[in-house]
Amino acid sequence: MSNFKVNIQKLGRAMLIPVAAMPLAGLIMRLSADDMLNIPVLGAAGNAVFGNLDVLFAIGVTLGFAKTKDKGIPALTGFLAIMTLKAGLTTINPEISMGIFGGIISGLVASWTYNRFKNQKLPMVFSYFAGEKFPLTMVMIIQTGTAVIFGFIWPFIQTGIDNFAKLLVDMGALGVGIFMFLNRLLIPFGLHHVLNTYVYFDLGEYTSPSGEVFRGEITRFINGDPQAGLFLSGFFVVMMFGIPAICLAIYNAAFKENKQMVKGIMGSGAGTSFIANITEPVEFSFMFISPLLYVIHALFAGLAGMVCYLFDVRIGFTFGACIVDYLINFRIATNAILIVPIGLVFFCLYYFTFYFLIKKKNIPTLGREVATEYGTEVIEEEKDLSLNSKNYEYMAKKMLDAFGGKGNIEDAYSCNTRLRVEVKDPSLVNEQRIKQLGISGIIKPTEKNYQVIIGLEVTYVMAQFEKFLEE
Repeated sequence: MSNFKVNIQKLGRAMLIPVAAMPLAGLIMRLSADDMLNIPVLGAAGNAVFGNLDVLFAIGVTLGFAKTKDKGIPALTGFLAIMTLKAGLTTINPEISMGIFGGIISGLVASWTYNRFKNQKLPMVFSYFAGEKFPLTMVMIIQTGTAVIFGFIWPFIQTGIDNFAKLLVDMGALGVGIFMFLNRLLIPFGLHHVLNTYVYFDLGEYTSPSGEVFRGEITRFINGDPQAGLFLSGFFVVMMFGIPAICLAIYNAAFKENKQMVKGIMGSGAGTSFIANITEPVEFSFMFISPLLYVIHALFAGLAGMVCYLFDVRIGFTFGACIVDYLINFRIATNAILIVPIGLVFFCLYYFTFYFLIKKKNIPTLGREVATEYGTEVIEEEKDLSLNSKNYEYMAKKMLDAFGGKGNIEDAYSCNTRLRVEVKDPSLVNEQRIKQLGISGIIKPTEKNYQVIIGLEVTYVMAQFEKFLEE
């Protein structure tokens, strides 16, 4: 269980790598749209990000789990993993699209392959392909097998979800609620697109005055069907009010010394959701850290869909459920003004629920650091800790020696107040010597993982620690 918690933390940290590219990409995609600045080349930059999220997540997850300081080869391993998987799936069945889930699977496979084979020895004639280069070969072989497995099982998953979507249509408000709940819940697996496809582009039928036949909620709404939009209106509540409320809750729950950093990230996340309908930067910042919060988010999204249905709010979108589409489509919508009061209620619901749970359960969202087995009363005080010595180079050298030397270090990184070290052989670690260096304490989440409580000066100690590891 301890190892599982450590790996979940690593996965959450890895997710922030591709998330960093999303806010700006989402904004420029919206600004470059036909109904705004109409600059296709600008939109291409945003599409480069959102059109390749599976690739970005494959590389990000690989970087998060690869046990090495030089991340170049691991990044290339992750890239080869996802490209091999995609090419294999396309060959087996061009209709298969695993989305972000394929990227996460590829990243996990790539990092395992790198860690397992990075020191592989080969006969002299093949020595060029040995060592750190060998994972590049192995990952293509392994991912070919992965493609065969998912090429067989994934169509059944896609078909099952598509058939389930058809059942929701006859369930009224409950069907809309379930649709929106699953829309959010399936995002980590990339399966929400399967569910969306039927509702967006195949649900219902409308014959225009000119005799043209249109299918799907989006298509029918844009072409004047007064019955369309019931499955879409709830998204405006979530994107324009729910996500910004989550951002505010995470910001206010962050520790004081981290608020400026969190303000920038969550502020851009809220703006991207409100203006451009891009929610991934916010959702991926907490979905793996706290599945509880993410399930609540999905439940609230479902509830928003049901409320909008019951108030007969019918409004659709072309780009997404953001303020721009809201204003553009307001004239042809039904009861669209109700989005505002409903949204304000859900803003409060989201904000107070998330803030309460983050604080009550000490959830380590952005800007917080929760350490198991150390005590919450000490966590709040860590920001005020100070080292006895300011000779960070000396401290780092002696600490590295106490951990058994650089040959015993499997991984090392710092968070807000702690130096986190994973060792190969814990019997070589001299904990007493580490404590004598003036640090505030040591905790051991697992047998091989150590957290050295330092305080805000951990940044300086980590910089020197890394320098000695690279020598």
